[in-house]
Amino acid sequence: MKYIVLIVGCFLLAACSSMPGMDYFSNQDAAQSDVNDEVGSSDAVRGIVDVQTQAPAQSAFAQSGMQQSQLPQQNKGQIPQAGGIDAFGSIEKPNMIGSTPGAFKSLPLTRHVGYYVRNMAQDLVGNMEYVTERTPVAVTHFSLIDSDLRETNLLGQQMAESFVHEFHKFRMPVVEFKATQFIRVTETGDYVLSRDFLDLNNNTPIQYVLTGTMTKHQGGYIVNARMLGMESKVVVASAQSFIPFYVVDALIPSESSRQNEVVDGVRIIRGE
Repeated sequence: MKYIVLIVGCFLLAACSSMPGMDYFSNQDAAQSDVNDEVGSSDAVRGIVDVQTQAPAQSAFAQSGMQQSQLPQQNKGQIPQAGGIDAFGSIEKPNMIGSTPGAFKSLPLTRHVGYYVRNMAQDLVGNMEYVTERTPVAVTHFSLIDSDLRETNLLGQQMAESFVHEFHKFRMPVVEFKATQFIRVTETGDYVLSRDFLDLNNNTPIQYVLTGTMTKHQGGYIVNARMLGMESKVVVASAQSFIPFYVVDALIPSESSRQNEVVDGVRIIRGE
């Protein structure tokens, strides 16, 4: 009986292997394997990587178990300090940036001071009264609220410049009161703007002025902006915003602004 079962089983296996359908599928698999080998070899020549056949992206350091300090000297400069490189040559984690050492470090910025000024300008225009396209407007620097209102910083200066740009887009006649009536030609450049009040015109037609204050807050600055009438001193528009510290930290003072130092309460100005 056992021999009969073995004979029947061998007969069935031989019949299945001789079926044309099975030959078709086996031939198709072999052809597909040949095609994949040809495509893979051509892609390798052209430098193409098939991401579908790759393993999940892992750090090169994690795969090899090596640290950057253990790499050869000639390869250390090719790997970023902040993260490894995955199997496809992409940086896993971008470098952290910041202008000064401190607790407020950030990733590469996607928004700058102009973004927050744009929102405040829209709020100002939304609740603005009496200001039209025929009323000249001036923009001053924003003052530190805990000072005598005659102190500012790089943030207050840049916000004033950004407000000039935003108001001009609203077709408001912005007056540049720091413009002189001549061009000063020097060895370092040609200038038409000046901070010397003796160079400026005292009869500049200004009906409204934008001013504001800044308050240091945990995590950033609270900015208060308002439009005032030059004669009436009435607030005709106002806006408020919060600017994070990492946005303020992205503003880098120029080297020329660091030449004036305060020693024992006296400002030392370096001469030419």
